[in-house]
Amino acid sequence: MRRIGLLGGMSWESSVEYERLINTEVRRRLGGSASADLVVRSYNFAVIQELQEADRWDDAGALLAADALRLIANGAELIALCTNTMHRVAPAIERAIDVPFIHIADATTAAIHGAAVSTVGLLGTRYTMEHEFYRGRLERGGIDVVIPGDDDRAVVHDTIFDELVRGVISEGSRSEFLRVVDALVDRGAEGIVAGCTEIELLVGPDDVGIPYFPTTALHAGAIVDASLA
Repeated sequence: MRRIGLLGGMSWESSVEYERLINTEVRRRLGGSASADLVVRSYNFAVIQELQEADRWDDAGALLAADALRLIANGAELIALCTNTMHRVAPAIERAIDVPFIHIADATTAAIHGAAVSTVGLLGTRYTMEHEFYRGRLERGGIDVVIPGDDDRAVVHDTIFDELVRGVISEGSRSEFLRVVDALVDRGAEGIVAGCTEIELLVGPDDVGIPYFPTTALHAGAIVDASLA
């Protein structure tokens, strides 16, 4: 088993889910009392959020890259970033390290292809929905991506930051998300990507009547694959 380095705490609500999923999958595969070999850097998310809102992505990338190196110094043999949005700075991390970096969008792309879906609706933070770093990676993988309209993007983004990262799960917000999903289906989406790790805390596969791609679970599986390869 390779030691896994996790950059988490963005937010801790989803990072806890990462650790649960990774450890559960390792135990399922290896049996007995087996669990993952992890080293974790969990951030004060308020600091990361300030960098996002100030458009200081280079500073955020330098911070995460430096901590990835610290994880490697503590024995990490692969690195994973426990968030969709901060994959905007994934290139800075990849340039800094000499161990594998497990990219969340690659795990998602593989699952979409496996489901024979060609067009997906993407939900996430405004950064993930609007910027090229995530959508572009899916599109380069041959997948067409549709995103919500302006007002619905605001609903999704605000719910993530005002509720989900603070541990608030609202039935009203679940209904709003499912309304947004229906609008994406009307525009041709054949599947839905939960492109923010907290979304899976609110909306699950049973809530959506078409293929649903929970990026936290998919990424966790890819991380375990790499650790046990």
